[in-house]
Amino acid sequence: MSRPVIEYEAVVRPEWIDSNGHMNLAYYVVVFDHATDAFYAALNIGDGYREATGNSCFTAETHTLYEREVHLGDRLSVRSWLLGADIKRVHYFHEMFHVESGERCAAQELMALHIDMGVRRVAPFPAERYAALRQAVKDYAPATLPKGVGKRIAAPLRPV
Repeated sequence: MSRPVIEYEAVVRPEWIDSNGHMNLAYYVVVFDHATDAFYAALNIGDGYREATGNSCFTAETHTLYEREVHLGDRLSVRSWLLGADIKRVHYFHEMFHVESGERCAAQELMALHIDMGVRRVAPFPAERYAALRQAVKDYAPATLPKGVGKRIAAPLRPV
């Protein structure tokens, strides 16, 4: 049975509200970024890992889908899914839900690279960390991909 690696919760703050009266798009990314911190900590590739090994993960690519407005005081829950990992990358997906309604508000797909902070270049995970990530993929990878994974931006083609 697949399950998210972690669930992170947040409440929409006054400073996150824009002139349209809803949470500004940048703050969806802030909430997802905090969820990423919790996700990395759960996988032992977060701050403690960086301090112990001199390695970190840098986000190389993201794709964010905005599906529902959220407003001041709304409670949010983010489910973080581990989609895959190889020797130098971690592929994951966040889904943000409105706690009261249960509706999905947004989703974000990310690819992170493993970085040797001494030279600030992509480097392989140490063998034991890579083995743990491979096991985590077995434990957590969803049997069915969440809606929006792999989606790309596309507009209808203009007639020539």
